Amino acid sequence: MSKTHLGHTARKRFGQNFLHDDYVIGKIVAAIGPKSGQNLVEIGPGLGALTDPVCDEVDRLTVIELDRDLAKRLRHHPFNGEKLNVIEQDAMTMDFTALAKEMPDCDGKLRVFGNLPYNISTPLMFHLFDHASSIEDMHFMLQKEVVNRLAAGPGSKSYGRLSVMAQYYCHVIPVLNVPPGAFKPPPKVDSAVVKLVPHSVPPVQVESLSTLERVCAQAFNQRRKTIRNSLKDCLDEEEISALGLDPKCRAETLSLTDFATLANAVSNKEYNQES
Repeated sequence: MSKTHLGHTARKRFGQNFLHDDYVIGKIVAAIGPKSGQNLVEIGPGLGALTDPVCDEVDRLTVIELDRDLAKRLRHHPFNGEKLNVIEQDAMTMDFTALAKEMPDCDGKLRVFGNLPYNISTPLMFHLFDHASSIEDMHFMLQKEVVNRLAAGPGSKSYGRLSVMAQYYCHVIPVLNVPPGAFKPPPKVDSAVVKLVPHSVPPVQVESLSTLERVCAQAFNQRRKTIRNSLKDCLDEEEISALGLDPKCRAETLSLTDFATLANAVSNKEYNQES
């Protein structure tokens, strides 16, 4: 199959795969449920597969597009050009909190959606989590494996650092699976759409988010090791047992609450060592 679609060649460095299946597109737009007056933001609109049907439902839409040629095409769109606010920028460098304040409804939160380039989807979601307080919800097309990891619970093979951190920030709702044939060129993997709704109040209280991230990274970095071994440079066996946790268990069996307990113990220990 040709990699040229509507006169635009998919660029490998941008991870471009263009959605073209009308049935799948309709299901995604229905899941988003866009309405006029909302602060809608699309990341990576590409050739407008989602942009056009969303514009049919609303009076304005902000799109963030890194590809210069595609940004130009969107600005000169014959039907939707006037509705679109095109920001030519890498979404990884976007200040979404500032963007929310610049919106016509400056008190409203952002509704973010997009068919994310799979090569940057995980770091981009972590970037968006930093702005979670300014976001109402997010709908993303991702590699199916990534959606499985986002939604996984303890004991699952897919469960890991991404699961714990995503679930700290958001309620994760898988929406639908999408086969490779829905794209041009078809990717070598299955895809899926996920809805992420930031929590108004985090499900667990942590002293330090960076410590939670560090403890998760250490524990899952060596996931076959027991936490007694993977976390030995920050907590010893007795300290882990004192928290009511089994030092011989592995990271994949621990819940978000367990990780928060471990992270808070590390934060308190480091605070006491410094003071």
